[in-house]
This record gives sequence, C-alpha cells and structure tokens, in this order.
Amino acid sequence: MKKLSNFNLIILFTIVLSFSCKPKSNLVTSPEKKINVSINCVAFYNLENLFDTINNENNDEEYLPNGVNKWNSMKYNAKLHNMSTVISQIGMEDCPGGISLIGVSELENKGVLEDLVKQPALKNRSLQIVHYDSPDRRGVDVGLIYNPRYFTVTNSKSYRLKMADPNFLTRDQLMVSGYLQNEKIHVIVNHWPSRSGGEMDSREKRNAAAALTRSIVDSLYKVDPKSKVIVMGDLNDDPFNESCATILGAKKNAEDVKTGDLYNVFWKTLEKGIGTLSYNNQWNLFDQIIISNDLLNAEKSKLKFWKSEIFYRNFLIQQEGRYKGSPLRTHSGGVWLNGYSDHLPTMIYLVKEVEGSKAQTK
Repeated sequence: MKKLSNFNLIILFTIVLSFSCKPKSNLVTSPEKKINVSINCVAFYNLENLFDTINNENNDEEYLPNGVNKWNSMKYNAKLHNMSTVISQIGMEDCPGGISLIGVSELENKGVLEDLVKQPALKNRSLQIVHYDSPDRRGVDVGLIYNPRYFTVTNSKSYRLKMADPNFLTRDQLMVSGYLQNEKIHVIVNHWPSRSGGEMDSREKRNAAAALTRSIVDSLYKVDPKSKVIVMGDLNDDPFNESCATILGAKKNAEDVKTGDLYNVFWKTLEKGIGTLSYNNQWNLFDQIIISNDLLNAEKSKLKFWKSEIFYRNFLIQQEGRYKGSPLRTHSGGVWLNGYSDHLPTMIYLVKEVEGSKAQTK
C-alpha cells in the first residue's frame, strides 16, 4: 500500500504533518520551501439495527418494547451510547479532529441519526446528517454524517433500485456531493441486498445494485472524467465477487487503475485474512470503500488517497463463548449483549499537500 512517499517527500525532506482537522504544528521543514500535509478521515459503519422504540409504519415489530427483542428506552440509549463511542474514536490517531464524514447503514429513520449525533461523545462536533427514507422491507436506510468544519455539502440525491419483481424492496443508494479540502468529491453510500436465501440465489439482486452504483459513477464521469468519487457501504459481497469486481469494476491492483476506473482499497486486506464481519469462523469484508482514479493518482498538491484501515479494537470483539473473536453485536441468540455491531467500521485517509507558511485549516 502506498504511503506518503507518493509525494516524493520522504527522501528530500523531514516532514512534520500538520492536520487540517486540528493542527498540531504548521511548520514543515524543507531546504527550499515549507510544505504542509493535511489529513481527512472518511469512514463507513454498519450500525446493526439502530431502531428507536416507536411503532412506525415499517417492519419494526421486533424492535418495540413488546417485540421479540424487548427493545426499550434503556436498550436504545445504550445502543446510541455505544455507536457514538465508536464513531467518536474513528480516525483519532491520525486526525485528532476525528472523521470528516462517515456513511452509515441499518438505521431506522432520520430521528435515530439526530439522536446519535447529540450523544455526549459527539455533540461538541456539531455533526450534520443527510438522510432519505427507503422502501426497505425491514425499514432500514443508509445515511451520511459529516463534520461541517471539514466537509461542505452542495447536493444530495437518493437512487432507488428497481427489478422485474414488483414486490422487491431494498435500501436506496445515497449520493452526496460537496467540498473536502476545497476539492469537490462525490460519496455514494450503499447497503446492497443481503444474502438471505443463499449467496447464489440472491446474487442477481446484488449484481443489480452494483449496476446501479456503476451507473451513478458513470454519470459523474460523463460530466467530469476526473471526478473524485468514493463508493462505500455494506455490499454484502466480498471484493472478489462478481458484483464488486466485474459489474462495479473495482480493481484489486492500484497500477491497473486508469481514467474512469475504480480501485478497491480493501481487496488485498481481505487476502491477508482480515475482514469486517465473521460467519462460521471465517472473515468476510463486506464493508468496503472504493475510490476513483483521480483520488488514487491525483496530481501533486491535490487531494489523494493515503491509506486504509479497519477499525479493530478489543472492546468491539467478543472475548468469550461460542462467538469469541467475532464482532460483539447487540443481540445474539435472542440475548441482549449490550454490544456494538456485527460489523467493524472501515476508513480511508485522504491527504493533501499544501505549500505555504501555514497549514490549511478550517
């Protein structure tokens, strides 16, 4: 994976990073000029059934006080606390201001996102949200949470996946455009159809979702072949599956990515046996972040991909019992575990070289 050496700075200079989100220093020494590198963290997290306790017009019966999960205010508030704790820590090691933006899935409605960003761990960041209701049978949607200090939204749109079966309903795909580091980017947040009924029997649905995502990307490329695009989400497939590798066309190797292509930053991570969810003691990596060529091979002094990471922390992992080593989820076998999610968050870091006497800050 390429490091900051892509900027050809390590050999020539001693670099002191100054962060766009919370500058530690604004000085980068060089024999000829001062160079600053700003960093932004972009993430995705499946929140695993973030439902409120209100009986809404959707299929939320199991997440009601009299439902199978006995979902009450105490459990809901615990879930909000746990989700906000995780989100508050994502990216902090490299970017002390935290995330610039994070795509989320498996949330019931706009209200639960509003409750989430008001939690004590997050409320001081003044996070904003983008959300549209989806027709999904389980009543869950996708959304985007962002810090307006770093990311400015200019436009958003929800795309519906339609198939020949008139009874087919799933999550909409969310596209949000805006400015990060004064450069326009487009973020597409997904939660593709599940593998319910078996991987083979459900494959057609995910392939159709991939085709929709690809059409959104192509529409952006048609307007600007150098569009900076980030595709993220719980794709319910691994990077090597047909939906991701062939239909979406997200490539494994950075050197193969050309204009109009996409690069899957997590493909080689999975090959190392590292994933975001575990089933039958085997890791999958459904929670992917995929980037366009212009984020991978950006011109000097432009916003560019630096590195990727799965947010793996011990407190997110089951420490004992049958599912030891798997993500510590909210429920297991009908028992409330007061856990986090059955998925681990993923994130990428985008860097931008800035010349001048001061670091670029917001």
